[in-house]
Amino acid sequence: MRTGDQVVQDLPWRWSVQGKIFIIGGLGYMFDAWDVALNGFLTPLLGTEFDLSTGERGLVATANLVGMAVGAVAWGTIADRMGRKRAFSITLMIFALFSVLGALSPSWEIFLVLRFLAGVGLGGCIPVDYAIVSEFSPRKQRGKVLAAMDGWWPIGTTLAGLSATLLVPVEGNWRWMLALMVLPALLLFWIRRGVPESPLYLARTGREAEARAVIDDMVRKTGATPEEYSIPAVAPEPVRSRRRGVAAIAEQLKLIWAFSPRITGVAWSLFITVMVVYYAALSWMPSILRSQGMGEVAAFGSTTVMNAVGILGVITSVLLVETLGRKWVIGVAGPLAALSLVVFSLVMESSTAAIVMIAVFGFFSLVVIPVMYAYVSELYPTELRASGFGWASSSSRAVTGFVPLIFGSVLWPVLGLPLTFTLMGVLLVAAVVFMAFAAPETRGRELDRITGTEQTVEERAVGKA
Repeated sequence: MRTGDQVVQDLPWRWSVQGKIFIIGGLGYMFDAWDVALNGFLTPLLGTEFDLSTGERGLVATANLVGMAVGAVAWGTIADRMGRKRAFSITLMIFALFSVLGALSPSWEIFLVLRFLAGVGLGGCIPVDYAIVSEFSPRKQRGKVLAAMDGWWPIGTTLAGLSATLLVPVEGNWRWMLALMVLPALLLFWIRRGVPESPLYLARTGREAEARAVIDDMVRKTGATPEEYSIPAVAPEPVRSRRRGVAAIAEQLKLIWAFSPRITGVAWSLFITVMVVYYAALSWMPSILRSQGMGEVAAFGSTTVMNAVGILGVITSVLLVETLGRKWVIGVAGPLAALSLVVFSLVMESSTAAIVMIAVFGFFSLVVIPVMYAYVSELYPTELRASGFGWASSSSRAVTGFVPLIFGSVLWPVLGLPLTFTLMGVLLVAAVVFMAFAAPETRGRELDRITGTEQTVEERAVGKA
């Protein structure tokens, strides 16, 4: 007899069932992208209004990204211990509240505090969204679905770029840029209340009756043939269940490293190196282009091109993720994204060549990031999926949170752009090599049976040959 999670992962794809989860989860991810991309546009505008130094301007993005690092850890742990559904909605409400307050900031210092708090809310969206979408998706389509999730990222960053470009001439432009996100975020918060809890999470936490209700409903709505299935008993964990707050977060960190130091090491190194390259470009590209003599509208517009081209990158990742596998796509696209930034730094005296290389970077970065997100979310078992992903995301946000500050005050002025981007690229290549030898391919495997001894039909056939 098959288990309930196997039934869920073998259901046919239906847009009215799994597709609904994909869209609702993806819209939350879109706001994450919108907010992160907005840092690059807010930096020069706040610098002008509050007469900030280059180092102080870097803090605009740093406050937000460090808040997201805290949020990714906190909400990943909450999602694994208290449920995906609860975290799924509250994260957006916190983000909307502090974004409104941030738009009303009377000073730069208060703005930084409110951007940090908004980041705490929004930082939970990625680990929670990826956990719930992956656990509802059929395994045959899971790679494509999770890669397609990142299609919401360039949509969000493009909306940030378009709104920022259009609002440049408006008085109080940066305040309106923040306020513009709030209404759709609140609408999405209301819609998310109707999303069911993950049946895999319910089964893994001993809530058998609730798990069966969700699974049976999915079987009926997808038109699959009903069958008998089992929900394995869960051993009680009384000590762990009593832990809350910082103790729970620390316990979850211990568990993800105890699960597999190699897997967690690969996840963290990929997240840190890939996202350092991406956020450095995203946060500083408008300022870099302005330093080359472009006006605000032209610099903002060129950065928007980088984000828009990323849509093609996501489409490419969806087409390749199940064909080539996760590791091959990450291993090729990641280094090419870093290389395109090095070339950009060498040709940026020519505005045409610079814009072309910005577009190339936007393409390859949005090929590698969707597949990386899918890959890391698959590597962990259900009871650690959100927190494992959340800690990996948090490690990158913690490092990248200080990259805008260090980039603007040390790396760019001291090393220059070519050497800075080369250094970042070398670190990314090292992480890819580590992944190649230390982590398994996840294509075609069932969740919770990826790092064990189970093999796919294809692998068994190859082994017999």
